[in-house]
Amino acid sequence: MKDLLTKQQTRLDYLEDRKSLVRKGIVQLLEIKDSDIRMASLYQCRHAVDKAIHIGGAFSATIPMVSLYYGGIIDVNVEQPTATDQDMFILSKGHAVATLASIYADLGYFDKSVLENSRSIKSILNGHPGPVLPGVHLATGPMGQGMGVAQGLAIAGQRAPQFDVYAITGDGELQEGPIWEAVMYAGFKRLENFCVMVDHNGGQLDNVSHLHFPYHDMGSAFESFGWRVLEVDATKLHNVYRALLEFKYGEREGKPTAIICKSTKGHGGFSDFMNNHKTNISDDILDQEEALQKQQRAARDKEFCEFYNNLTENEHFGEVTSALREHADRMLFDLAIENGTATGVKSVSGPVRTQKASVRNKKITYAPDALPVLKKGEKYAADKVIEAAMKVFANDERVMSVDSDLASTSGLQSGVGFVDKYRALNVGVAEANMMLIGEAFGILGYNAWISTFCPFYDWKILRRMAVGHQERLEVIAEQDGWLSEGHGIDLTMVATAADLETKSNGATHMGNDDALIYNEAAHVKIINVSCPQQLLGVMKWIMEGNKGIVYMRVLRSAAPVIYEADFEFEFGTSYTVREAEDPQVYVVSTGRGVHEAIKAADSLSSKGIPVEVVDMPTIDEEKIIELHKSGRPVFVVDQNNGYLWTKFREVLFENELAHDKKRLVPINTTVGEGRHYIHSGTYSELSSHYGVNADGIRQKIVSTINGK
Repeated sequence: MKDLLTKQQTRLDYLEDRKSLVRKGIVQLLEIKDSDIRMASLYQCRHAVDKAIHIGGAFSATIPMVSLYYGGIIDVNVEQPTATDQDMFILSKGHAVATLASIYADLGYFDKSVLENSRSIKSILNGHPGPVLPGVHLATGPMGQGMGVAQGLAIAGQRAPQFDVYAITGDGELQEGPIWEAVMYAGFKRLENFCVMVDHNGGQLDNVSHLHFPYHDMGSAFESFGWRVLEVDATKLHNVYRALLEFKYGEREGKPTAIICKSTKGHGGFSDFMNNHKTNISDDILDQEEALQKQQRAARDKEFCEFYNNLTENEHFGEVTSALREHADRMLFDLAIENGTATGVKSVSGPVRTQKASVRNKKITYAPDALPVLKKGEKYAADKVIEAAMKVFANDERVMSVDSDLASTSGLQSGVGFVDKYRALNVGVAEANMMLIGEAFGILGYNAWISTFCPFYDWKILRRMAVGHQERLEVIAEQDGWLSEGHGIDLTMVATAADLETKSNGATHMGNDDALIYNEAAHVKIINVSCPQQLLGVMKWIMEGNKGIVYMRVLRSAAPVIYEADFEFEFGTSYTVREAEDPQVYVVSTGRGVHEAIKAADSLSSKGIPVEVVDMPTIDEEKIIELHKSGRPVFVVDQNNGYLWTKFREVLFENELAHDKKRLVPINTTVGEGRHYIHSGTYSELSSHYGVNADGIRQKIVSTINGK
């Protein structure tokens, strides 16, 4: 019995020795790859249009990223980066793009020639990453946003087919508020498939050797929100590799993992010039640095070969050497063997492996007969219409929603949650995190919906999101682009309490300027909903798929139905809701202003002044020109700071049509008072004060046609 136990222990010791030797060899191979990636980053700088690079953050992130991509940790499909059965990576600290690009070129996401002429207008390798670069899912650069999107991907990754999500953030980036919104929610959601590596290099843009303020026990901050924390000396590759192995194969216990990688800015560079944030590097310094990196690679190569050759001298370690050859092959190395002796580790330049993604069918399937029936003339609240409709649409598992403690105004959570509560999220008072999670699901092909009050959306996030969506559209339009139809982002932003609907909540909540602000963001489709039936039509239009980023402004209080049951919404189209055989004037409005315009028109028509009312939920350029050329007065009614009025003037200017102030008349909250924020009041008080109710519209029309 004793002999048997001794043999078993000997076998266990052998297996442990084998595991230890394999891991040691892998680390040595990773160190060689580390040298290759650093030299590729220097190559980028040498051939960049401005000879510039974010060298400090790129170099300090190299050990974590090399360990992740070449250590057998992350499971990715280079041929099909959008396939669902793989892990995902987000470079939240986007200024480390040089390291990412060096790795992706090596893995075959794109040709290594892309590393030349970077930052040029002709290059797809920009100063920060985005989907224009094959294999990159998210545009990053503005700090504090990528980690929230990664968290959203991890939420999706908990459903079958399950996958892990990795992200790299920086200690400077942790100063951004949205990071902590994501940290709190990820802990609450128990995202054990989420691993964040914090590049704790101790520097940032203004001071590369010190943070603006110190972190008092960063690890405890993560732990307090339910995270597992691993703190490592990231100047040693084996420490980071071991931590990643612990995440991948260790017990996760329902907690996301933060690996705090303690390093220094520019670590791995020889010259202290590499400690800078973004800098232009001269050829002399590049020559010096590259020479030293080559020397270090040669020394690492020699060290591995000696280690390998020593193993071959012991017949018991045949499995170890075989495993190391397999790992070298996976790392895209050619391990040169002559007469059974390893003589060198050469990098293999393979072909581009990434293929064009398959077309995504984004059309949501549902039972039309199950949608709510809305009776003309009866009043319905927007949230109730959305709730009832989502109980139908959400039967397609690609529909999801995120609220931020205002679900009672949107109807999203109650509607989607009626079908699947796990696709109806509520992040609490964290609008930024809501937007980032919605974007994550949009990246994965979902029809994602988010909601809050009009003024509460985050402009910085919306802009970056639109940049990423634009890059996707650009790539889709290219014949040889890596993305195909259906790989844009479908994200609907339900903006509740539009215009004066906030009423007594005051200026901070009033939605009188949001449409004008978001009008300046490219690729954002603004829709102003006036009627419950129209709202249902807009939702059906969105469910057709491939509608992009939609900003849908809805009323908060109930409104009467003014459209027939067969109403069909079309973006860029207006609708005549009060016809006149020979109209003396036209009134154009949106939202609740349409209802006030109809009342004014009915009153004036009874007094012999025929008025035609046009509802313009989206900008109809042809209609604007048609009305202008009619020669009749056109009254543009906005219950806000003049969004429609601004668009009218833009369209006429672009078409070289001078507008006559006597025939094109604004009625909005800026008339007589200029642009300003609107204080509390009831709807009756506010609409009367600004002259945007039926009586005010009627009076303005009468005074205008009477020449007063």
